[in-house]
Amino acid sequence: MSNGSLYTRIQNNIATVEFFHPASNSFPSELLARLAKSLNELSENEEVYVIILKSEGDRAFCAGASFDELVSIDNLVDGKRFFLGFANVINAMRKCKKPIIGRVHGKVVGGGVGLVSACDYAYATDKAAIKLSELTIGIGPFVIAPVVKHKMGNTALRELTLNATKWHNAYWAKEKGLFADVFDNTKQLDESIDDLASKLASYNPEAVQKMKKIFWEGTDHWDKLLEERAEISGELVLSEFTKKALEKFKK
Repeated sequence: MSNGSLYTRIQNNIATVEFFHPASNSFPSELLARLAKSLNELSENEEVYVIILKSEGDRAFCAGASFDELVSIDNLVDGKRFFLGFANVINAMRKCKKPIIGRVHGKVVGGGVGLVSACDYAYATDKAAIKLSELTIGIGPFVIAPVVKHKMGNTALRELTLNATKWHNAYWAKEKGLFADVFDNTKQLDESIDDLASKLASYNPEAVQKMKKIFWEGTDHWDKLLEERAEISGELVLSEFTKKALEKFKK
């Protein structure tokens, strides 16, 4: 439980992947690796036509990468490996043959914004404010920047990145294309997700898979690109500026 949990259930050709971590649904490396592995397996599962990605609880959807792991990094190899966690998940999501629907019930920070951006479709509640706070600790959202830009555009990426302390509300995120719709409560959220997932599961799976390839055209180089971005972040996290910022934040 200290490293979080990940559960997958399949019903009526719909796979629901649910993750949890006691620290606001943040992701330690082990949990990210399990998520990437699960998505890769579901991509090849012929019984699955659509995937719903959600997190447990009624507060934060995802607080990004594990802070405890981040502050413990003391060499470039471990730094790059740490940031490759979200890179591997994003690449698994974009290459997954099945459409992924994001269920976003609460706040989203850092790598969590990348996770939602990598969903093919996402619904949210009005509590789903988003923030990219990486610059405040001396690094940047290098790994997730390509997928955020792909989903929301360069202007939104700049605004989120440079105004690193500001929460942008769910309606702003909808306007920028991150969310397809925003609901007042989780009951409406779940009803809409169930309806969409059921419809997608009834369509010709071959047609849906071919459409997904079109959605992600132009991203074939991301395996290499995100690895390069992970190395940049791994170098920056070792800088004196970031070490001091992390220590201050920790206190």
